[in-house]
Amino acid sequence: MVRGGNRRGLAFAGVLVAAIGLAGCASGLGGDTYERGEARRTMAVQYGTVEAVRGVKLEGTNTPVGPVAGAAVGGIAGSGVGGGRGQAIATVIGAVAGGLAGAAIEEGVTRKPGVEVTVRLETGQVLAIVQEDGGEGFRPGERVRLLRDGGTDRIAR
Repeated sequence: MVRGGNRRGLAFAGVLVAAIGLAGCASGLGGDTYERGEARRTMAVQYGTVEAVRGVKLEGTNTPVGPVAGAAVGGIAGSGVGGGRGQAIATVIGAVAGGLAGAAIEEGVTRKPGVEVTVRLETGQVLAIVQEDGGEGFRPGERVRLLRDGGTDRIAR
């Protein structure tokens, strides 16, 4: 049988496991990360010169997993408080607070550093591409490739 103090510990562990699991599910958005469906497809390649580079933040994911897991854990934790109507109210409050916390944890754990690269193509067109910062270290004046595939653009060397 789980007692009140242990129940809170188990609830926290459950949220932590869910957050770590979400981090593992997040797909990369860098120049060197491809989805399975992008394999063996033709991509248009254009060349250009990097004009500017700046760091950005890519917001994390907002799936139902974080809020649902948080609500379940919060509801369980809240159900251990009080008795009767007080227990029911604590369960609801715990579930709502847990859902909000779960959503915030999911977004924070899956947030990634990104990079905005402004490129002047050989055609004279200037584009800014935002992608996950994979440590490429693009520098102004550097010659790069712009790979385009029906709405998905990426910068690579």
